[in-house]
Amino acid sequence: MSERISREELVRIYNVEITFFDSLEEAGLLTTETEDDIKYLQYDDLSAFEKFTNWYYDLEVNLAGLEVINHLLSQIEKMRRENERISKLI
Repeated sequence: MSERISREELVRIYNVEITFFDSLEEAGLLTTETEDDIKYLQYDDLSAFEKFTNWYYDLEVNLAGLEVINHLLSQIEKMRRENERISKLI
């Protein structure tokens, strides 16, 4: 079994609203697993949750902004990997 943390525990530890967590999941920014009606986040995805939490609460970026920023960063990373691949061919 992989390591994970429950939604309720994350909400308590990070002092965020449960609706915020659910909004991240609904927007596709987080992927959870459900077991016995309890939602879990994999520890591997914890850094993404922390990043979104910081942007939302500290920088006051709304959910739509989180989606845009996440998409742009994903595109940048994709281009970086492609550039790296191309530079190895040259």
